[in-house]
Amino acid sequence: QVQLVESGGGLVQAGGSLRLSCVASGRTFSLYVMGWFRQLPGKERESVATINADGEDKLYADSVKGRFTIARDNAKNTLYLQMNSLKPEDTAAYYCAASSFYWATMERTKYVYWGQGTQVTVSS
Repeated sequence: QVQLVESGGGLVQAGGSLRLSCVASGRTFSLYVMGWFRQLPGKERESVATINADGEDKLYADSVKGRFTIARDNAKNTLYLQMNSLKPEDTAAYYCAASSFYWATMERTKYVYWGQGTQVTVSS
């Protein structure tokens, strides 16, 4: 079992920045592929970014490339998402998730552990 707790969400104006954190406990964090997802009410959860176990391989959704950066600190069991140049369309609940897959993956079904989410609201 892996327990994930997100933090760092909030209300920000368009063009602003936020950094999300996700602290993991339980099994060895450094063994897992980690990802950030987001979801609007009534819509499917979509992948935002993913990072492999050692942090060397990262993938991003086209909508956030060049604005968001995913990172991890395995010594602190923590996953991060730095979000810059935020847009109103980035407004969503953001979730971190863990996967035991072999490499970084954007496929939601590959993730087995999920946090409770943190709300990000970007005002225009």
